[in-house]
Formats: sequence, structure tokens, C-alpha cells
Amino acid sequence: MSLQRYLALMTIGTAICWLAWIFVIFNVDPQTAGLLGFLFFYFTIFFALIGTFSVIGFLVRRKMVGDDNVIFRHVKRTFRQSILISSAVVSLLLLLQKDLLTWWNGVLVIVFFFIVEGIIFTNRRYSNEDYVRKDL
Repeated sequence: MSLQRYLALMTIGTAICWLAWIFVIFNVDPQTAGLLGFLFFYFTIFFALIGTFSVIGFLVRRKMVGDDNVIFRHVKRTFRQSILISSAVVSLLLLLQKDLLTWWNGVLVIVFFFIVEGIIFTNRRYSNEDYVRKDL
């Protein structure tokens, strides 16, 4: 799959997820929907946030790196980070729904996801030198 096709499909999928979330917001009554309504709400916003953070994160990395030869290597990293950020946002929303969100709980959730990303980042197989051309 080419990079342009990936970005196009991810953008279309993200737009569909946002439309599904808006549909849930306007058509599902939380008082009568029960567990299924909340699951639809949280899953649609989770997938919409994954797509949004993934596309925006990739475009920011593309702007910063500038070299199209190594930019495809950032797709996996931005997708993983978008999953972590979306998980943190949904976790904070769940805490807010249960009236358990305080400033220190929010900080703990964010620190937890930073630690998870740090663990994943330090356990990678390749060093940064594998991505840099060695032209002398």
C-alpha cells in the first residue's frame, strides 16, 4: 500500500468514525440506552481519535523530517502513539463519567501512558542509526 493510499483511507475512515460518533451523540439517549449506548459512544470516539491523532501526527512528522525516503518508517510509530493518546483520553472520559476524575488522577493516567510509551520506545529493535544515511 502506498503512503498516499494509506493517508486517504485513514482520513476517510476517520471521517466515518466522527460521523458515527455524531450519530451516537444525537440519537442515543444515555438514560435509556444502557451499556450498549455507552459502548457505542466510547468505541466511536476511540476510533475517531485514533484516526485523527494518527493522520495529524504523521503529517507533523512528515513536515519535521522532510525526507520522503524515511518517512514511511514513522507510520507505525504515529499509529502506536495515537492508540496510546486515544486510550488516555477515553480513560479520562470514563473517570469523568464515574465522577472519579481529579487533577491528580488525570496526572497519574497521563504519566502511566508516558511510561508505557517510554517502555515501548526503549525496547525497539533498531537504533536511530539504522534510519540515517551514512554518506561521507
